[in-house]
Amino acid sequence: MSSLLVLPGQGAQQPGMLQRLPRETLIEASDVLGEDVLRLDSSEALRSTRAVQLCLLIAGVAASRQLLRDGLTADYVAGLSIGAYPAAVVAGALRFSDALQLVSLRGELMQQAYPQGFGMTAIIGLQLSTVETLLAQVHGAETPVYLANINADNQVVIAGSDKAMQMVAELARSRGAGLAKRLAVSVPSHCPLLDEPAQTLAEAFARVELKTPKIAYLSGSRARPVTKVEALRDDLAFNMCRVVDWRGTVQSAYERGVRLQIELPPGAVLTGLARRVFEQGTVTAFDSARLDTLQALLREEEGRRP
Repeated sequence: MSSLLVLPGQGAQQPGMLQRLPRETLIEASDVLGEDVLRLDSSEALRSTRAVQLCLLIAGVAASRQLLRDGLTADYVAGLSIGAYPAAVVAGALRFSDALQLVSLRGELMQQAYPQGFGMTAIIGLQLSTVETLLAQVHGAETPVYLANINADNQVVIAGSDKAMQMVAELARSRGAGLAKRLAVSVPSHCPLLDEPAQTLAEAFARVELKTPKIAYLSGSRARPVTKVEALRDDLAFNMCRVVDWRGTVQSAYERGVRLQIELPPGAVLTGLARRVFEQGTVTAFDSARLDTLQALLREEEGRRP
């Protein structure tokens, strides 16, 4: 049996999320960025895509450092969207300092690409094939809209223009969707609309040293391990314009023997999604359990390895 650490994407952020984290990580991040990162997590600051993504990176790395002490480790790590960056740091493949610089650029590129008129919408209660049919009906030059996230069998996220998403949402409700809700995200992530900023980020990535992951890195878009450095570079740079298959990623982990999933901060959204997949085992979140309990769970899983 084995263990998986998961890191959430945008939408999981919370005002004040950095305030209780270890000072060492906060000081390190502030020194690299040349700014006080504790100013990034106010309600007002979190309106910025850059601030949100940096907060998620810092929170995930700080919590992992608390959890993985004294030789304790996990078997797999995966991150949803921006969560892939702290996941790569936890895996030992990307330096935290480099991740901070790259995520700062990533957030700026995404925000600048579509400052208004675009976003993302969650649709719950319809099968993927039905949503894909609706997208095909609406998508066009004036109404661009795409599949962005597959979170569960009947829970997906679409991305595109406000007009196109509204049209798909109305069709989804007419087909019996339980919910079609616009998300508090101003950027149409995980679709071809971000191809150009992803290419710019890839150029910055070319100057960054990556290492082979020490903890197996599961790609949230490919739903399988990425072991080669150049494949990891591609996965991180271009994940902003590729569909997230989170359901497939968790299913892949379960099929590989994972029976313990721990969600690193903030929140527990991925914990709820994993419970639909894990027929056996333990699914929990850093924010809802004692640190020593989580460490004991990891040690117990280590003891079950063949």
